[in-house]
Amino acid sequence: MIPPRYAPIVFGFILSGLMSFLVSGISTIRAVGLGDGLFTLWLGNWSASWMIAFPAVLIVAPLTRKLVSKLVRAP
Repeated sequence: MIPPRYAPIVFGFILSGLMSFLVSGISTIRAVGLGDGLFTLWLGNWSASWMIAFPAVLIVAPLTRKLVSKLVRAP
């Protein structure tokens, strides 16, 4: 198993992978429609998207947590 100190990185890896998969799929289908070669094109777009999304999530997540903590009132 992965040590707990790596949890934010693992979370970012999984979240960015799933979100980039969904968004690249929707974008690919909208751009080229349903047809032959769609899945191969989608996977290519997904891998390129994930290479950007993963580091972006690692950078943006701490900033987002700070913003949320300012917007949400403590109980």
